[in-house]
Amino acid sequence: MTFALDCRMCGKSGIGAFIDGILPHLLSTEHDFLLLGLDANHRLPSLPPSLYEAKNASLLPCDIAAFSLKETFFFPRAIAKKINACDAFVSPYCNIPSGIHIPIYSTIHDIVFLDMALAGKIGTLARKAFYRHAIRKSQAIFTVSEFSRERIIKKLHCKKPIHVVHSSVPEYLQEPLNPLPAKTDTIIFVGNIKRHKGLHTLIPAFESFRASCKTQSLPLPRLLVLGEKNNFRTQDSELSSLEKVEGVEFTGFVTNEKLKVLLSEAKILVQPSLYEGFGLPPMEALCCGTKAVVSDIPVFKEVYEGLPVTFFRTEDKADLAQKLLAVWKENASLAPTKNRYSFAKTASTILEVLSTQFSCKRA
Repeated sequence: MTFALDCRMCGKSGIGAFIDGILPHLLSTEHDFLLLGLDANHRLPSLPPSLYEAKNASLLPCDIAAFSLKETFFFPRAIAKKINACDAFVSPYCNIPSGIHIPIYSTIHDIVFLDMALAGKIGTLARKAFYRHAIRKSQAIFTVSEFSRERIIKKLHCKKPIHVVHSSVPEYLQEPLNPLPAKTDTIIFVGNIKRHKGLHTLIPAFESFRASCKTQSLPLPRLLVLGEKNNFRTQDSELSSLEKVEGVEFTGFVTNEKLKVLLSEAKILVQPSLYEGFGLPPMEALCCGTKAVVSDIPVFKEVYEGLPVTFFRTEDKADLAQKLLAVWKENASLAPTKNRYSFAKTASTILEVLSTQFSCKRA
């Protein structure tokens, strides 16, 4: 069978990391793939060079932006024709180009914009329209957690099959550094700097926790915020004022190699999110032998059940400060944790869904 796979987001964070992760495992199967958006003349460093020479991969360059008017209404017929020659089209997100008439399988990682209304009324309505369009056009939907599956059903009244295919830690983080670097007096946050990520809880809690360390003559912690700082500059005066807290450093973008070192050196990773579809940084930290303190939102309870993480009450600054202090004072080290999820399994599940549905149709 031949599947068209939308790879236009390869090399980017979030959705891009998901497609980067599953792509090599898909190409290791007996199926053929048409890779939309990849070009042998413009190779991405996030993908192995061997991928571009894979015998079962055909590259289909395309510079049409996702969610653009051109993609939605005027997608090039020549490109759509090549896609329609395949058995099915698989999208790692909920954007679907116009003119595709073969079976479609799309992915909705979360519906945070509906549950938290982060984009204003018009932006929320636009995103809801994209979600509903994806559901209407798709044979089935993929998502990354049971939590997201339940929210899609409840909020979008989805009647199509929804299959959970977990995200996973990138391969470069799965093998710990050898030898492991010495721990520094550092706490780390990794993620997009947006309000639902919980920085308005984390930084005041860190300030209180740091004051407790001073009182108890403990090593003073430093908080590294790994995310683009410009996204932090909003009209929210509360968030803007948090940049000036002593001991807090906004690093901006860091390379994969630097991220691995920082994750390994940190004593604690904190993930204070109010909402996630999956929430990967705590798993990345555990793989690097770093303890994690996370909010007790439902998806974290699902994803990290039974793993060595410490939960705090979501948006409770005092509770987070107390949990940070307790973990900071622990002497026991944490061995690197084996990754619970894998992109190999995710790719296998996706292909199993596709193969099963096609087998049923033939029968």
